Amino acid sequence: MQLTSRTGTPRTRRRLKAALLASAVSVCLVAASAPPTPLGVGDRLFPHLGNPGYDVASYDLAFTYSGDNGKPLQAVTTIDAWTTTALNRVNLDFDRGEVASVEVNGMPAEYADAGQDLVITPDAPLPEGSWMRITVRHTSDPVPAKGGRSGGWVRTGDGLAMANQADAAHLAFPCNDHPSDKAMFTIRVTAPQGHTAVANGLRSAVVRAGKSTTWTYRTQHPMATELAQISIGRSTVLHRTGPRGLPVRDVVPTQHRAQLEPWLKKTPDQIAWMEEKVGPYPFETYGVLMADAATGFELETQTLSLFEKELFTNPAFPEWYVDSIMVHELAHQWFGDSVTPRTWSDLWLNEGHATWYEALYAAEKGDRPLAARMKAAYGASDRWRAAGGAPAAPRAPKDGDRFGIFRPNVYDGGALVLYALRQEIGHTAFERLERAWVSRHQDSTATTDDFVQLASDITRRDLTGFFRGWLYGEKTPPMPGHPDWKQGTAAKLPDPGSRARP
Repeated sequence: MQLTSRTGTPRTRRRLKAALLASAVSVCLVAASAPPTPLGVGDRLFPHLGNPGYDVASYDLAFTYSGDNGKPLQAVTTIDAWTTTALNRVNLDFDRGEVASVEVNGMPAEYADAGQDLVITPDAPLPEGSWMRITVRHTSDPVPAKGGRSGGWVRTGDGLAMANQADAAHLAFPCNDHPSDKAMFTIRVTAPQGHTAVANGLRSAVVRAGKSTTWTYRTQHPMATELAQISIGRSTVLHRTGPRGLPVRDVVPTQHRAQLEPWLKKTPDQIAWMEEKVGPYPFETYGVLMADAATGFELETQTLSLFEKELFTNPAFPEWYVDSIMVHELAHQWFGDSVTPRTWSDLWLNEGHATWYEALYAAEKGDRPLAARMKAAYGASDRWRAAGGAPAAPRAPKDGDRFGIFRPNVYDGGALVLYALRQEIGHTAFERLERAWVSRHQDSTATTDDFVQLASDITRRDLTGFFRGWLYGEKTPPMPGHPDWKQGTAAKLPDPGSRARP
């Protein structure tokens, strides 16, 4: 994600969930007589996010859009999952929609709301290790209640898009809304004539019936719920070819197609640049969704990154800057999407890496020296740590602000950790580490400890002490190779102030 100021494998996931659950939560799972209770997987930053007791294998999402982005969509969400413990109840994250019915394994099930959870009681208990299919018929409302939280759907000038990071997918559809539980997705969207729907993955079917059309998309790799994307609008889909024959498709408002094309055609070369740095692009397709909306951020939704159209049309943003932001979201396809944080405390692994390659691209292609940016970040680092915590120990968001964890300490502060690491172990070892990281953990989840261990393995030296200070210290350690760098020596980073991160 790029904020602005204008406004594992199944076995690994099951082990993680078991480790995170407190005994009180486990009791709630099997106590049929207890009242419905919101649960969570114990994430330090979002304690009620996600749900224990099962491992989702796939989602099938079906939405019917009326043509009015101020009205709820009719929807059916089908979830296939394995139980990881015996369950009398199943909790899903879901809010901002009306539920019409719930079935578990084809049989009607009772359900109730508990906080932002939908608590489902099947007609018979579900044994540990059993396969279950949950079908929820519901509405999906793109308009928050007065005073309610934003997220999930974003209303655009001609329809809708999605922005679920960090904890807002359940505002659009029932799910296990935590990045530790990645799954396959099938997405179906029915919309009136004149509208086009695009979603994550590759299109598998288009069916026209009367005055409406249904588009079906399927992912070929598992995905976290926060990375789901659905675009519905009066859009044009532009196709081109990336490295090694990769299909690239971009989604743009039809009326702005010609104006945006100079930016869109840059994507294949940007993919090739990233592949030179870290290895093959990890998914089946890529593309840019340019939304006619003022979101205040850009977002790395898997295989189809979300951008505000204004980023490309506002002449105040220099070309080098826009290019680097495009690379930021592209880099996330490796760092954050393919290799997903197991907890939100591991966010620096996403944003630090995306910022690193953003800065490196600006240095190589835009003549914006990397050392100057890192020195500026170093000068501000202690202030960032005081305000938001150390890079791998970010402070929890306040008052339900889902953007509260997206602070400079995990963006340029995270990139600064990587710069210090490269200074410490050398360019060659650093590049080996980066390639090994995305290869070893592709399509899975990983933690900060995993990164520290891999770095130690590749360099054949214990780097835990080095990382302890850089990732968790209240104060920023001395920069290897730059003893002259001091705190407070730089007032701001060399980014345009009108799009500075919070």
